[in-house]
This record gives sequence, C-alpha cells and structure tokens, in this order.
Amino acid sequence: MNPSQRFCLTLDLHEDPRLIAEYQYWHRPEHIWPEIPAGIKAAGILNMEIYRFENRLFMIIEAGPDFDFDRDMKKLSGLPRQQEWEAFVSRFQQAQPGETSAGKWKMMEKIFEL
Repeated sequence: MNPSQRFCLTLDLHEDPRLIAEYQYWHRPEHIWPEIPAGIKAAGILNMEIYRFENRLFMIIEAGPDFDFDRDMKKLSGLPRQQEWEAFVSRFQQAQPGETSAGKWKMMEKIFEL
C-alpha cells in the first residue's frame, strides 16, 4: 500500500505580468499569511508545491493515505482566513468569483508513469 497520495492540479492566472509578479510575491514564505500554510497542514496535506510557466500554474499536493480530497479540501475552505485568502488571490486567477480553492484548481489526469 502506498503511504501517500499525490494530486496534481492546474489553474491559470490572468495574463498580466504585473498581476503574476504580485501573485508570486504573496506566495513567498515571508509574505504569505501564516494561517494559510497552517490551514493546509491542518487539513492533512503533507506537502504542497506550486510551479509556474507563463500564466499557467501547476500544483502538487502530497497527503497521507487517509486524506480524502473532497472532504479535506472542504475542511480547508472553512479554516480561519481561508475564505478571505481565496477572495484575495482570486483577482489574480482566471476563476469564478467566490470559488474555493478546490473549485478553482482543476485536477489533472495522469497520462504517463515510468
């Protein structure tokens, strides 16, 4: 049995270099609101990485075997300041107003493994 799960998701930012730079600024360890990484961990996520190519983001989530993506992402959306964070970062993202992180980020399909 695999001791961890991996989820790969994607989201597009608005194609505006100024907004992209600001989005990256707010995701640096010294600028992100401390409640956000604390909430991610509290939801059962062991590791999260976000990569960028132009305006496309790619997120890797690693979680333990008991992590249920739908249940635990819903839990995350209700944690302190999470809704405020989602509203704050939504101005950078190509997403519907009021969407939670689980609704904005689209699950990617694995098509190859070596």
